Amino acid sequence: MKKYDLLILGFGKGGKTLAKTASAQGKQIAVVEQSQKMYGGTCINIGCIPSKTLVHEGLESGSFNQAFELKEEVVTALNKKNYHNLADDENITVLDYKASFKSNTEVDLLDEQGKVVDTLTADDIVINTGAIPVIPDIKGIKESKHLYDSTGIMNLREQPKRLVIVGGGYISLEFASMFSNFGTEVTVLEANDKLMAREDKEIVSHAIKDLEDKGVKFELGAQTSEFEDKDGYTIAKTNKGDFEAEAVLLAIGRKPNTDLNLENTDIKLGERGEIEVNNQLETAVKHIYAIGDVKGGMQFTYISLDDFRIVKDKLFGSGARTTENRGAVPYTVFIDPPLSRVGLTAKEAKEQGYEIKEGKLPVNNIPRHKINNDPRGLFKIVIDATTNKILGATLYGLQSEEIINLLKLAIDQNINYTVLRDNIYTHPTMMESFNDLFNI
Repeated sequence: MKKYDLLILGFGKGGKTLAKTASAQGKQIAVVEQSQKMYGGTCINIGCIPSKTLVHEGLESGSFNQAFELKEEVVTALNKKNYHNLADDENITVLDYKASFKSNTEVDLLDEQGKVVDTLTADDIVINTGAIPVIPDIKGIKESKHLYDSTGIMNLREQPKRLVIVGGGYISLEFASMFSNFGTEVTVLEANDKLMAREDKEIVSHAIKDLEDKGVKFELGAQTSEFEDKDGYTIAKTNKGDFEAEAVLLAIGRKPNTDLNLENTDIKLGERGEIEVNNQLETAVKHIYAIGDVKGGMQFTYISLDDFRIVKDKLFGSGARTTENRGAVPYTVFIDPPLSRVGLTAKEAKEQGYEIKEGKLPVNNIPRHKINNDPRGLFKIVIDATTNKILGATLYGLQSEEIINLLKLAIDQNINYTVLRDNIYTHPTMMESFNDLFNI
């Protein structure tokens, strides 16, 4: 049995960054990654980077083939770079096996046949195995040759004329927007009666209209009961009718990947199958941590990176950093144009008892929209009327994915909204919209 200072299960953002940090401290680290295609983690290989490359290229060229070729080049280069960043470090050993807990202190390494080839132990163990797609139990789902999860749909060799997406969440909407830009006919089947129910209703109505104007069709309240393959396409059978397509994307959601024989440990799982952790990301076993998607919560690569900071501070610092002081978390839905959010909506703020002021600015009132040649969108902010502090913002429009980060900073630093209102900004930019947006 081999002993290390630190054992990391999974090659994701938080884990790989922690490995390099521990190496700089002179520690001996083992990183176990089951798939060579996942060097660097979900974001680089099957998540943010490939999907946003496709989104960007779809907007730039509208060419399916060109976009997918570029995506493959980008992913291959980053996968290789990430592997060598760790494997070439004299203090880090990368092991291509499946990890399986033998006890609270021992982890078996399994080959492709499930045979134990080695057993490792370490002073500290970090679980960084991410999340996997939820595959619903629907008749015909295992037999169909045209069904894909979010990974498979990004490896298509031919552009489908029609795409049906089962599920209406954020991942679904991003792919719907992306494929419609390539010219594919897209239909979204959502079981609920609303899309983006947690977002500001007015902005959602703008976003849905823009998607529909691009040709995306939405069927709400659609319960999918069966898939049936015909010659070269699949029929999705629902209570709203049958929908045919050359490709069907299953976008029901993602769940924590805990296939690690955790029953051999004292690690506890939550109601949704996530690994339970405290505010320093320790599991029920004090020397074992869980970071990134596997612990549940928001599934963003930048959360995994902040998880790294918390574990780093616990192992090598003061231990003051926790999940409770990471501040507001912004996010962007990369539809066309992007929808970005941080903090509370007006509805949420009122429900929490705040007296609010609300600012609203259509994108077509921002001079920059003429240069962008895109008038679509709406910016909204929510202010605490008592303290003048910013409670939240939802920005729907070009470059919102960049601007939202400044609002996160303003919220975390308790900056009075009038500071942003009265600041001087370069012109012509989307950022100068703050002069009007905050003029309330």
